[in-house]
Amino acid sequence: MIPETSDHIFSFEPNPTIFEMDTNKSLRERLLSGPLIDVYVGESKRHWALHRNLLSYHSAAFQSDFEDNFQDNTPTKSKQRSETPSENGRLKLPDVDPLGFELFVKYMYQGKLEDVSSISDPQDKYTYAVSCYHLHRLCDKLDMPKLKNIAMDQYRKGLAEAELVPDAEEINEIYRKSLEGSTFRSLVTKIAARQIMDPDSERDAESYRICFDNNPDFAIDLVNAIKAGIGGLLLDDPTDGDDCDYHDHSDGPNCHNKGKAKLGK
Repeated sequence: MIPETSDHIFSFEPNPTIFEMDTNKSLRERLLSGPLIDVYVGESKRHWALHRNLLSYHSAAFQSDFEDNFQDNTPTKSKQRSETPSENGRLKLPDVDPLGFELFVKYMYQGKLEDVSSISDPQDKYTYAVSCYHLHRLCDKLDMPKLKNIAMDQYRKGLAEAELVPDAEEINEIYRKSLEGSTFRSLVTKIAARQIMDPDSERDAESYRICFDNNPDFAIDLVNAIKAGIGGLLLDDPTDGDDCDYHDHSDGPNCHNKGKAKLGK
């Protein structure tokens, strides 16, 4: 994990792969020079001091924000400054999770993410996977599809290797914060569907009541996921078969039909 303190400045050498599209040494020097910007992340305002040029290189969203607010290292006096997260050499990201941002910083400076397979403890694998989920959300905001897909792959791999899946409260949060049609909505809905359909699992639909209560579309997505998951298997026809299956009486030979048959003997 990358250490950070309220006064931390990254100074380690970047992995060359981050610049594989442009191997010009002057570019590397430019990205790792110039002004630093103080970044405050999450409600706890965790702090990083990062190269502004590097942030702009990786994210067009950051670049646009910096161009609106800085000229020659001096904050602009435009009205836009108060409407954007960066001002006076600071970037405020209160809605971003620090765990995901930490992975984002590591990728910027080192050009790669740690493979979850290198982590031995199952709980640590799961914790790392959760960080990758938060990185995925950040990349969605910053329009970084390549890193977003890497984060998704590490999340799924982490769950598989840890043999752990998010519980109902975690799924509720992920579903609620994801946009309609998002890949993460689809993923967690299918996880819930598989848990419900697994004969060895103690979870049933009631286990996910919090998801139903807080997300009107969850039930629809869940049913569709189950339908797709059973591969076209058709349920038994409820209009055919044992009459007593839908009678309001306890088990036993006390059905009115059966009773009439006995009286006729």
